[in-house]
Amino acid sequence: MADDRIREEIITDFFLNTCKLSRRANDDDVRAWCLCAELAAMERNVECKSSHIPLITGSVAEFYTEPMLSCVGDVDVMFHHSGDLAIPAVYTPPTQLPGEFDSRVEVYEIVNSEFPGYVYLWLSYLLTECVDDGKYSAVQCERLIRTHPSGLDDDSRHGPALVREGLIPSLLLAPTYFGLRAAQSLRSVDRVFCVRCLTWPPQAADWPTRHRNYGWPDSATVDRVVNSGCDVVGVAHPRCRQDKLTSKRQWRLSFSRAEIVLLNSWMPVQQIVYHMLRVFMKTEGLTDSAANNSGAGTLSNYHIKTLMLWACELKARSWWTDDLNLVRICVELLHTLAVWPNYLHCQHYFIDDCNLFQRYTEITAYSLMSITRPGFCEWLIDSYVHKCAQLCPGSVASLLCNPSSESRHDGLHHVVCLQNAVSAIVKWRLDMSLELDITRLAYAQHFIMTCVSRQSLTLRSCLRWIDQ
Repeated sequence: MADDRIREEIITDFFLNTCKLSRRANDDDVRAWCLCAELAAMERNVECKSSHIPLITGSVAEFYTEPMLSCVGDVDVMFHHSGDLAIPAVYTPPTQLPGEFDSRVEVYEIVNSEFPGYVYLWLSYLLTECVDDGKYSAVQCERLIRTHPSGLDDDSRHGPALVREGLIPSLLLAPTYFGLRAAQSLRSVDRVFCVRCLTWPPQAADWPTRHRNYGWPDSATVDRVVNSGCDVVGVAHPRCRQDKLTSKRQWRLSFSRAEIVLLNSWMPVQQIVYHMLRVFMKTEGLTDSAANNSGAGTLSNYHIKTLMLWACELKARSWWTDDLNLVRICVELLHTLAVWPNYLHCQHYFIDDCNLFQRYTEITAYSLMSITRPGFCEWLIDSYVHKCAQLCPGSVASLLCNPSSESRHDGLHHVVCLQNAVSAIVKWRLDMSLELDITRLAYAQHFIMTCVSRQSLTLRSCLRWIDQ
């Protein structure tokens, strides 16, 4: 129908014009910086003086777009010890290391388990830096298996992450005189301990060289991903988590560094689609991280990320940009996701023989396949655009038809109402952008100075913090 097509065009224009590019510092960035400073100031123990080397990961690092509704779930920071290093099994220990590592480094070999992507870490070498030339000499040591570090009393564990929840001060767009308001939101802060591996893992050896029909990622991006290596995080395969011994010894390869590089190489439309899919899946209770916490979801944000990574590689650029229609793109991708549970298969993007599906329900697959373009468009209007309108002054919000009113059955009236409201929301968003950026800058400066005054940062930890 003509009205449906017009509404899809309005929705597409809405997201393209309200998602800011080159995102400035916001509250989530500030919280991540504060956590990095906290970690950088900590030491594993007084004797060896090993530092925590932080890396901001997850949504905060992956998104360079900022929609009106937050694209960030949890604040995620990985960290490794400057005295630990992992290398693939049977590889020769390195003779040179980046400056973030200590003069004495314990080297762990990565040994495969029976489950693809899950490994064990065996202490095998001790590296010592030579005073003369700065190179490292390796000495074999007694082989000991590495177990996960235990969490703190005030943390709960979710997979490899130690989770701390708390009220985070925020600056929000709001229908006030100044257009902003201070608030506090309950936000999860996840700290993930990892062991750094500077080498691209042999478990993903086929990824850099596999044939790609459409040139994404390009060779320069592939080189950046491979050169970043990987990490190993402390979590066991789901089938091993009931075994007390194995659950503490099994680790998983993490490609968070690679994902940051890849997602930042996406076109804006691809980042926007990823955000739309995440919001839809969470709001509708189809992911494990859904707000209702019912446990009925069989999918996670990582499944959606995997779906997007495969789509970016397997679909031509023209599929995303020609006759651009965000509703069409989202619905087609949701239908693709619906097929995966039926085959109990979701191929890991980096590891060929790794399947991300452990369980599924027919209800989830049916729910995804039953989504139509008109239905998804209606959901976006009722559950997304209306929320954005509530952030605007009353004169803007009143332009949007009430979702429960009978006016939606008057197609022309509803389309005109939607167009006028969206235009007003976009204008208000653009008008408020500079004020929001300036206020956030002052907000960030305040927290940075607070961190510097409270944390005992050494020169090296301060430099690592500045890098983040």
